[in-house]
Amino acid sequence: MTRYALTRLALLVLGLFVASAVIFLTLRVLPGDIAQVIAGTNSTPEQVAGIRERLGLDRPLPVQYLDWIGGVFRADLGRSLLTGTPVADELAEKAEVTVPLGILSLVIALAISLPLGVLSAMWRGRAAGTALSVTAQGLAAVPVVWAGMVLVVVFAVWLGWLPAQGFPRAGWDQPALALRSLLLPALTIGIVEGAMLLRFVRSATLQAVGQDYVRTAAAKGLTRDAALIRHGLPNVGLSVITVLGLQIAGIIVGSVVIEQLFGLPGIGRMLVADVANRDLPKVQGELLVLTSFVLIVGFLVDLVHRVIDPRQRESA
Repeated sequence: MTRYALTRLALLVLGLFVASAVIFLTLRVLPGDIAQVIAGTNSTPEQVAGIRERLGLDRPLPVQYLDWIGGVFRADLGRSLLTGTPVADELAEKAEVTVPLGILSLVIALAISLPLGVLSAMWRGRAAGTALSVTAQGLAAVPVVWAGMVLVVVFAVWLGWLPAQGFPRAGWDQPALALRSLLLPALTIGIVEGAMLLRFVRSATLQAVGQDYVRTAAAKGLTRDAALIRHGLPNVGLSVITVLGLQIAGIIVGSVVIEQLFGLPGIGRMLVADVANRDLPKVQGELLVLTSFVLIVGFLVDLVHRVIDPRQRESA
């Protein structure tokens, strides 16, 4: 197990280095010049060149990359080219919205997919099971923006239960208002991601029904459903853990769009604005943090799966 963990950790570190290099180089080929943005439309070429020199943008790309990645190791993601504020500080502030939104979305997705996915499999061949399966297929195909707009119309416009946009200026100093502001965006992401995960849970449950240990338990006197719940669901849980990494990545991608739609001051909304403004240090930091989070979650999911699955431990 230790050898496996160290190998996966080495791959994680390598993946982070590759991701940082890809992020850095990709941003350098985007059109536009941040020095021109800062200088203004009426600036002279000499003024633009002076700004480029002051910001270090005239240095060779390998030097700029090494400076940036060296700062990352010191927990310094640089400063915004437009405002001069530390990128790490702004990320920490915006994470107070994005992280709770992601956690709440994941909880909703699991609350939908786990029980309904198992029921859909147990009710296979019945009208209720078919209805659950068809509904999940339809919801999984719905664009998250369209789902958000429908929920806004229903819960914010028609019923008036939840706010359509915004986040309290006092933030989590007003926890009730902050939570109400996140419920509708989290429902939007959670329903769509939950529908996708429901299909996977149903498939894993149906596969477990056909396993020998479930049939043996049924032959010893348990009903099919009781045998599945007692002996099959633990293996379904292992399969769900494996796919959770992909679901979390989907939630992160969805949050970028949803924060724009619901006017939430999170990392996703900040990222879109910074890309438009060509604020490279901020965009680099935001993309690296989001990518690192996805890679680290995948690493932890692999370790947890290895720990709780005795078959994998024996094959080590």
